[in-house]
Amino acid sequence: MEDHKIVQRNIALQREWYGEPLGDRVRRLVVAFDVSQAYLAEVLGISAPMLSQVMSGRRAKIGNPVVLARLIMLERKVLRPDVAGGSKEAIQAALEDVKAARPTVSRDNVPLAAGPDDQDVLTALREIAEGEQLLEAAERLDPDFPAIADLLRRAGKDPR
Repeated sequence: MEDHKIVQRNIALQREWYGEPLGDRVRRLVVAFDVSQAYLAEVLGISAPMLSQVMSGRRAKIGNPVVLARLIMLERKVLRPDVAGGSKEAIQAALEDVKAARPTVSRDNVPLAAGPDDQDVLTALREIAEGEQLLEAAERLDPDFPAIADLLRRAGKDPR
């Protein structure tokens, strides 16, 4: 199979497995935390060349579930007001926290955050908007912010 077809296939698999290409997710973290791709790889616990291959689609997946858990932890930490506001101290603390994290991953347990419980976030969203509004917001955000759209969709569903 030609290289470009392999890359296209891998990126399609990433969309299926992770909701969007990993390159997009990683680039957002590089920008949000104002770090190099090599340093981000160090924080995640993956080699820089491996991260580059995953980002470019030369590899389809992150094989180590702990690395994926750290990636998700960083994505959640970037939503904290102090980190999103650009506080250098908060950004550095978030990076160091994730780098030092030793999440245990099993079939029934994928640690996703050292932050608010999902249920707390879903409850908070339901308190400020009706289900239909949350679902409409999810549709609008989906093209550019699929992870946020997913959260809004989950909040928009009837919790019963």
